[in-house]
Amino acid sequence: MNKIGFVGTDARTLMAALVVEMTTSETCRDKFHGIVFRGMPAMPPFAKIMGWTVEFIPTDDNSPRAYAKAIIEALREGKLDCVMIMPEDLLYQGVVDEIVEAGFGDCVIGLTSAGSFIEGDKAEAKKFFRQAGVPVADEWTVADARNYKSVLSTCLKYIGKYGGAVLKYPYSAGGKGARVILDTWQIRSVYNGLMKDYKKDYRGICGKGEWPLLIESRMSGVEISFTALVDKNGNFQILPTAMDYSERFPGPAGPNNPITGGMGSISPHPAETPRLLEMAGEKIFRPLVSAMKNKGILKPCVLYPGCFVSLDETGQPADVRVCEVNIRPGEPEFQPIVRRIRNLGALIKAMLDGNLDEVQPEVRADQISIAVALVTGPGGPKGQKGYPWSCTKGEIVDMDIEYLRKKKITLIPSAMTYTGHESNFLSDGSRVAFISANATVKSGQKREEAAEALRQKLLTVFNGEKVRVVPRENKEGNRLAVRPDIGEHYKLFGDIFSHESESG
Repeated sequence: MNKIGFVGTDARTLMAALVVEMTTSETCRDKFHGIVFRGMPAMPPFAKIMGWTVEFIPTDDNSPRAYAKAIIEALREGKLDCVMIMPEDLLYQGVVDEIVEAGFGDCVIGLTSAGSFIEGDKAEAKKFFRQAGVPVADEWTVADARNYKSVLSTCLKYIGKYGGAVLKYPYSAGGKGARVILDTWQIRSVYNGLMKDYKKDYRGICGKGEWPLLIESRMSGVEISFTALVDKNGNFQILPTAMDYSERFPGPAGPNNPITGGMGSISPHPAETPRLLEMAGEKIFRPLVSAMKNKGILKPCVLYPGCFVSLDETGQPADVRVCEVNIRPGEPEFQPIVRRIRNLGALIKAMLDGNLDEVQPEVRADQISIAVALVTGPGGPKGQKGYPWSCTKGEIVDMDIEYLRKKKITLIPSAMTYTGHESNFLSDGSRVAFISANATVKSGQKREEAAEALRQKLLTVFNGEKVRVVPRENKEGNRLAVRPDIGEHYKLFGDIFSHESESG
């Protein structure tokens, strides 16, 4: 079971295949081959330029049926031993079901459509978590999105008791369906924005019936994501944590600072401790996996809950609560997570063999990893606002490959196309590429010092224009933009929990 496929088009897919292909385990002698199903158009030619031996298997199109067809054919022909389904939409739409029906259920990682409600229907999932005993927000309710009076009443109640409310479109929204309300003045504008974005989806899914809107009391603390691999018997292993930078700009989310698909991530999270991982296992994963087993929906899968953690004065966890649970690896969080793991292939094999309790993650504990999205910035023939709004497309991507190699920085093409001419890559808008690297925390060095040096190293790629999207109107310019604070929270965390007194 050494030929491992990763399904999807985003950067985490190629990164996972690269890690499986190139890393060396300290305990497992097996060799693993990474395969990407579909990927993005620029990935195969870029991998060839880089000398990566990852294999790419195309699909007829981006439909669930096309993915299932390509996977099943590869399994039948012996080109593939197992496969991990990464895009949540493919899970909702039954790709795993088709693979199971074809007789390859023992070769696929991902939940069937019967279990996909855990991420795909947040209102039903909240009820499931309550029954399982998984800790969530203090209060929550499901309202009819068209009944503004009811939404208003609930928001006012939660603002008064908890200092805020969160409106959540309950179905698939690519990580953009949660809207935070911090005071009364924001209620109408946030509500109107959510309805504008999802009215068409509501009509398609619910028609003239009730339009469920999940409303939660606002949770406070430190946001943190956990990723666990789960095998067919319910054994699980928690991977290193990651901190996501989901807002487009530094600062709290709001109408002018939307939640995006992710601007970058750092692993481990500054608040990660052995006690926190143990708490996540006991309070979240153990009851959740048990409930999934009892409901008959358990399969080898990836669970990825986003949480709020309360800390004590020493930085240790006092409590943890779940915002929502995803049923696939996070993007971009999975990128720095897997860059710190030596035996990803062995872990995936154990998920399908059912002995994950016997295979511990080999984590590079002395390393920090950061991934940063290079996104399309503002400007263009129509005055585009840039990611995540309107984006200019079709502009040349100029990359200093030798510089990236020299600095041991990995670039993963994302929203990029390839013209067929040598080194002629074009931006396709949105998140054009991800850059990532690891740094070792040296003896006597503080983690925040290592994180800051790594942050600056990656920012140099942008500031030094080592990767550029060349604007049509200015051949010397750069259309790219980044979020510059990815990794700064290590210093903030260190300052907060430093017990040294200020003098003077």
